[in-house]
Amino acid sequence: MQAIILAAGMGKRLGEFTRNNTKCMVPVNGVPMIDRLLKQLCKLSLQRVIIVIGYEGQKLVDYVNEHFSDKLNIEFINNPIYYKTNNIYSLSLAQEKMQEDDTLLIESDLLLDDRMFPLILNNPQPNLALVAKYQTWMDGTMVKIDEDNNIINFVPKKAFKYSDVDQYYKTVNVYKFSREFSIHKYVPFLNAYSEALGNNEYYEQVLRVICFLDKSDLKALPINDEKWYESDDKADLDIAEALFADGDERLGKYMKRFGGYWRFPGMLDYCYLVNPYFPSPKLLDEMRANFDILLTEYPSGMYVNTLLASKCFGAKEPYVIPGNGAAELIKSLMENIDGKLGVIYPTFEEYPNRRIQQSLVKYTPEKEDFRYDANDLIDFFGKNPVENLLIINPDNPSGNYLSKSEILKLADWCKSKEIRLIVDISFIDFSENYEEDSLLHDEILEAYPKMVVMKSISKSYGVPGLRLGIMASADTELIAWTKKDVAIWNINSFAEFFMQIYSKYEKDYKVACTKFQQERATFKAELESIPFLRVIPSQANYFLCEVTERFSSHELAVKLLEEHNILIKDCSTKKVFNGRSYIRLAVRNREDNMRLIQSLRSL
Repeated sequence: MQAIILAAGMGKRLGEFTRNNTKCMVPVNGVPMIDRLLKQLCKLSLQRVIIVIGYEGQKLVDYVNEHFSDKLNIEFINNPIYYKTNNIYSLSLAQEKMQEDDTLLIESDLLLDDRMFPLILNNPQPNLALVAKYQTWMDGTMVKIDEDNNIINFVPKKAFKYSDVDQYYKTVNVYKFSREFSIHKYVPFLNAYSEALGNNEYYEQVLRVICFLDKSDLKALPINDEKWYESDDKADLDIAEALFADGDERLGKYMKRFGGYWRFPGMLDYCYLVNPYFPSPKLLDEMRANFDILLTEYPSGMYVNTLLASKCFGAKEPYVIPGNGAAELIKSLMENIDGKLGVIYPTFEEYPNRRIQQSLVKYTPEKEDFRYDANDLIDFFGKNPVENLLIINPDNPSGNYLSKSEILKLADWCKSKEIRLIVDISFIDFSENYEEDSLLHDEILEAYPKMVVMKSISKSYGVPGLRLGIMASADTELIAWTKKDVAIWNINSFAEFFMQIYSKYEKDYKVACTKFQQERATFKAELESIPFLRVIPSQANYFLCEVTERFSSHELAVKLLEEHNILIKDCSTKKVFNGRSYIRLAVRNREDNMRLIQSLRSL
């Protein structure tokens, strides 16, 4: 068995990374891609490794000879016209070598799990293509396979149909060809194809032609949870670094992304907090049906979107402003208000992070599990005066919840002290009495004109990708100022359309909230069965848990990510916990929650 590595391309999409270097010399987590690949090949029983070089080829030759000449039998083939040919020509230059031995064909810009090569080599089938079930991040050649894993068609980019994605597998660009297959099928068809269509083609096109034969002998080997990635551009490189980092480094690379975890197929995200039972299928169908027009038309301006927000969320137009997520409105509010801000710790950091530290008056509850009520706040901030007081209700991450009567008691006190009360109710719809406890009523806002109510629509409505939030207050000057402060088109067409159609699905939303509360109770009981977790009660869609033994919270987060591909929030970095190990776990649907519980039990 021999390996042929195609490494002649210029890698233009990697920009400055390949300005003076070939693509496979670009480092991922400090290690050149070719280095990782050749180290993996060193573990195999190969007669030789043939590398087809081109762009900046001499640098690659020098590096490989310096680091691997004593470990592998390496030969080089030069493609002098790499700049005007595609990989079909590079492979044609190695056709004589292909006919001398069984071959592993590999593209040089791949990052592969160490299990990949043994997986394909130990399979008894002589001619195999490693394939992976199609995911949205994948680009390039797809295949269709039958029930016996025969490849029945190669699907090039121009033939790709989104209607067929359930049938597609992406080629991993690792192939095993027997010497006989190369001699009698691949090389003859390679030459004929090149002669007919030229050298600016791809070698998979030859395989596509061969698969039209009655008996092509080429099978697919679908991979399961083995990691792999192609690094075609800078975004790919960043994702590859996160995928192939180890331990602490991997967790850190994931957390700094602040979302976008759909780019990592199979990973279960227990950090970000959304309703697992809404939007309903019918609402999603209506959104899909209008996708084209929403994508290609401008959204409305603030006037129309304010009308829609008023209709959906219960405050009249002069009292409400929709935002590009609550984050946009939080930023504007925090930069506009004067004076000191009272904050209860631990908390959602977006608010205090928008203020200078000297303006913050910090309160940490002395009661067990960070519980507090209106009297606790009145007592503390009566002794430590502030001009503004922030309440996250339910609180994040503790899950502490103040009823409507408690909030209004606090609002009365703030009104008497001329304190602006800011109440973030982003998680209130997960509480058991959310319909009765809402503050989004004109009479409540008017009774407390300095009070500001903030709500992220991402959380309870399960639509974080829309970037939608609202701020409400009877302080019409503040609302009017904020409307001028944000961008002229701060809401996209998809968020606008969601507000336009939401009222048709309110019954579905109430059903989803009830279903969520049932799942939260089940999930809580299951978490309480884990011997090293102490679960703190919550009225939100997450639980703060203390890790009491066996692991630190950081060790548990790393272990779940490394061994089970589950991402959780390690809260130990928050100063308020004084070095104690706390994690926050979102509440997801039954299937996902069972996967987490089983993973925790396995530890």
